[in-house]
Amino acid sequence: MAVTRRALFARVLQGIGMAVAAGRLDRASAANQVEATGQAIGPLTVRVSRPFDAETPVREFTSALTPNERFFVRSHFGPPSAEAVQPETWRLTVKGLVKGELTLSLPELKKFEPLTLTAVLQCSGNGRAHHRPQVPGVQWERGAVGNAQWTGLRLRDLLQQAGIKPQAVHVQFQGADRPALPTVPLFTRSIPIHKALHPDTLLAYEMNGRPLPLLHGAPLRVITPGWMAESCMKWLTEITVRADETPGYYMQQAYRIPETSIQPGSGLPGSVMVPVEQMPVKSLIAAPAEGDVLKPGPVTVQGVAWAGESPVARVEVSCDDGKTWEPARLLGEEQPYAWRQWQYLWSARHVGPTAILCRATDAQGVQQPEKSPWNPGGFLWSGWDRLTVTVAA
Repeated sequence: MAVTRRALFARVLQGIGMAVAAGRLDRASAANQVEATGQAIGPLTVRVSRPFDAETPVREFTSALTPNERFFVRSHFGPPSAEAVQPETWRLTVKGLVKGELTLSLPELKKFEPLTLTAVLQCSGNGRAHHRPQVPGVQWERGAVGNAQWTGLRLRDLLQQAGIKPQAVHVQFQGADRPALPTVPLFTRSIPIHKALHPDTLLAYEMNGRPLPLLHGAPLRVITPGWMAESCMKWLTEITVRADETPGYYMQQAYRIPETSIQPGSGLPGSVMVPVEQMPVKSLIAAPAEGDVLKPGPVTVQGVAWAGESPVARVEVSCDDGKTWEPARLLGEEQPYAWRQWQYLWSARHVGPTAILCRATDAQGVQQPEKSPWNPGGFLWSGWDRLTVTVAA
């Protein structure tokens, strides 16, 4: 007897639920679930249940790549309906200031020369919970970030096939996700033409060597390496080449920061608000964890660091609350846009609580600050990472 797609989907969910209850859901089946159903499980810290927004505990960042099923999840409205992103019927449209409009299927897009690169994807609100005074929005702490390998086609190649007109200034993206109420604006954003034409800006259809999961934008999403994730539109369906920056709430009001620093509560007198774009230099401690009790002796402190479009030059660690700093050892090979793992061997001698801090410096000499400038959106937190452990005899 033929089984309908809806019935099959229900059976998949039921089977997953039974496996979770029995404690038999291993890493491979977890990855398959994320990709097949768009339901996240595993070691994610849920910040908002609807739409589903969840971050990765930083203990997961001891690996170079963040597995799909452990990758943070962010959206404004949740995934679109299954019908809207069926690979067989899904299409991408390229229009606006082009010489010829295009409508392409996923197999047609895969005929373009593929490119694979590793890049950090980070929500611009990552660390919002650390701003003082607090600001509204999802109270992300440290884990709304991940490092993945992305495969797709260059956006540049697609735009060149369509033929860009000389008036082109911005490239606008629209996804298939929709708000529950018609009064809520669509999540529509654009990037400057120079970033759209950069040879590393991707339209990705694979993540870590597997088809792009639904929660992460299947069948196609934008990847703007080195820039924050609000530019990396998920469930992409339309590309519009424009003579101006996209109008609308999510471009003109949301995801903007003061061009110059302001004081909390001062309003924005004379401050020009500009779009959030590049990632700041940043580092995190993945191990040990906050509150760990350690024995005296050698302790391996490890973490990750990244700097957007610039390489990480060094990472330093302090185990005396920032009074002195020691260099950490950078691991692996440098890759543009990817984070760099690091390690530091600490000799824990003094019994009692100890604060461990880290900071990174990029190749341009820009150093991670002690605290991030406050802004009303709570964006781009990049202050020193800090945790407290206890050394017990």
